[in-house]
Amino acid sequence: MSFLSPTTSSIFGGSGNEDGTSATGHGGMLVNESCLDFLMMELVDAMCRTAIDEDTDREVIFYKLEMLGYRVGQSLVERFTVDRPRFTDTLDVVKFICKDLWVIMFKKQVDNLKTNHRGVYVLQDNNFRWFMRMSTDIGGTDSSSKATPYLWFPCGVIRGALANLGVSSVVMAETSNLPQCTFQIKIAKS
Repeated sequence: MSFLSPTTSSIFGGSGNEDGTSATGHGGMLVNESCLDFLMMELVDAMCRTAIDEDTDREVIFYKLEMLGYRVGQSLVERFTVDRPRFTDTLDVVKFICKDLWVIMFKKQVDNLKTNHRGVYVLQDNNFRWFMRMSTDIGGTDSSSKATPYLWFPCGVIRGALANLGVSSVVMAETSNLPQCTFQIKIAKS
């Protein structure tokens, strides 16, 4: 699996304003976008490379990456919803994920949101940022299978963000055509 060099703008909305605050209105240092891209590449690669038995370790790798994402999702929601009014329903929470959180992480909104109005939401990103520079020698299904571990962290981010907003869920992701990917959110019945 190979990647082209990422850009160097900030992950949280820009390099900053003249007064030292970030473009999002929050003070403090921001993480460079390329640092996050390289970290994700190396994190997934290192976990996959150190796996002894690919089948059994795959679940362990999924759990570790998903839990890392879960904590990041919780932290992002804490930071970026502090000045917002509470969400009134689950659809508003999912819209926040699709619009605001996705822009914070991937510099664009989700391309498509579908729901069956019974607790299942499907988010589709046709140009998933972390897949834009990804390629394999063979392509096709080989690319999709090698790209799947890179979806586990964002699954955790979505689940952590939802949990911090009071919505228990299960998040699954799949890709069949790079750079497109689909995230399915199933809201737990209360």
